[in-house]
Amino acid sequence: MAAGIVLASMSVPATSYAEDNPGGIECGLYNCEVEVEVPGQPGGSQTGTATGDTEGSHSSGKGDPDNKNVCKYELADPQPPAGSLAWEGHEPGDGAVYEETCGWGGLDGDTIVRMAWLAEPPKQETIAPVVLAQRVVDSMALLGPDIASPRVAGRYTVGVPMWMWVNQSATTYGPNTASASAGGVTVTAIAKVSKIVWQMGDGSFVTCVGPGTPYKGSSDMAESPTCGHRYSKTSAGAPGGRYSVTATSTWTIDWQGGGQSGQLEEIRQSDTQVAVGELQVVR
Repeated sequence: MAAGIVLASMSVPATSYAEDNPGGIECGLYNCEVEVEVPGQPGGSQTGTATGDTEGSHSSGKGDPDNKNVCKYELADPQPPAGSLAWEGHEPGDGAVYEETCGWGGLDGDTIVRMAWLAEPPKQETIAPVVLAQRVVDSMALLGPDIASPRVAGRYTVGVPMWMWVNQSATTYGPNTASASAGGVTVTAIAKVSKIVWQMGDGSFVTCVGPGTPYKGSSDMAESPTCGHRYSKTSAGAPGGRYSVTATSTWTIDWQGGGQSGQLEEIRQSDTQVAVGELQVVR
């Protein structure tokens, strides 16, 4: 059972030390405390924790005096038997043994995992629900519009209505639902595109509040009922003879959790190119 996440600079008292440590490294049975020189920083050094094997240990402050070990704890189940080294000289019932996972500056990179005795349950990380909501949004991997029309391979004509629409999926249009938990707080968010602004390449902008309507042959020369444009001049003078079209979606994300709720906004873009010519009259 997860006991939460805490932010801490960890250093467990060592049970034995190496006698020769000119590098300033004190190694115990489970961990080392390493003093690392940080050029250009006040004080010139920082202290971090690493495994008993100092080769390849990850205890560098990386030039940032605010870097700290980020540790996560899970209660060991079952608890080690009496006399186990994991109790660090304590008896069962005196505190508890946890599986400790630590990473210098975060848990996304290399981590150190060990069994650790704690006298009291670790305090849970305090996190604002809105911060957790942003983490949820980041996990959604939201993308720009999946443009179905206009098509790069299509040929369009001056004065003829162009129908514009996008394909819909969870990552390109929504709805997209996800949740995340930390520090005893769970936040759920729902993301959906609220509008798409089309920059047509001829100086025109078209705002569409929906995905657009796919064209059907029976519509003939009718205007799109939801999202369309008419070009008034050819793309012959544009770079490569094509207009560059940019579709910019506004994602609106409603979230709630931790007794709070709110709304976030994300912007994503996609691009395409279209060739616009003149109607050829055959005589």
